Amino acid sequence: MCNSTLQVPVVDLSDIEVEDRRKKIVDEIREASEKWGLFQLINHGVPSSVLEGMIDGARKFHEQDVEVKKEYYTSDPTTRRVRYDSNLHLCQKNWKDTLVISRIASGHIEPEEIPPICRKASLEYINHVTEIGDIVLGLLSEALGLKTDHLKPRNHSDPSFLTILLQDQNGGLQVMCDNQWADVAPIEHGLVVNIGDLLQTVKLRCQEAPKITKNYQKRLSSFRQNNVQSL
Repeated sequence: MCNSTLQVPVVDLSDIEVEDRRKKIVDEIREASEKWGLFQLINHGVPSSVLEGMIDGARKFHEQDVEVKKEYYTSDPTTRRVRYDSNLHLCQKNWKDTLVISRIASGHIEPEEIPPICRKASLEYINHVTEIGDIVLGLLSEALGLKTDHLKPRNHSDPSFLTILLQDQNGGLQVMCDNQWADVAPIEHGLVVNIGDLLQTVKLRCQEAPKITKNYQKRLSSFRQNNVQSL
């Protein structure tokens, strides 16, 4: 059962360059990370047009004929940096389609590898949210009492280290905290930050639950790990 009184922390990144304001943001992120391991970001600087474009691009990809999407399907995830996957043949009830755009191995991807229908939106989203990821890692470093650049990607390549999630307005994401489920209610143009396993070993007590689809509605989400999916 979900506890509707639990509210996932919301961190406002406005005026982050102002010293006193930055200290407050760092304190909020430290508290949210210790208690929840997850928080939402607002006023993060990613244009609303980029976020809306990513959701729209993902939707358009998944609405294509299955024969078009099959061009990107592979059973071996190591062979392609851009790939389509579906568990429809395994689970009708909790069906999930996924478009993965991965830069984990090389740190780079050729635009031509991305499906044309969502190429422009994906590239804009990846560029903007990668910058936000670097900012968040800097704030987390400061929250841990480290230098701002300590957690930058050159020191850590674990793909589960940090996830930034863009939800559509259907919601469905939940998190467990203090043995209670809480909804991660969508905030328009907000981003959800989930701390990966590596940081959880430091001082976090909560864990993110699998994404849940309410009433089997279609929902879309996009990750900083460049994973775009429709549920």
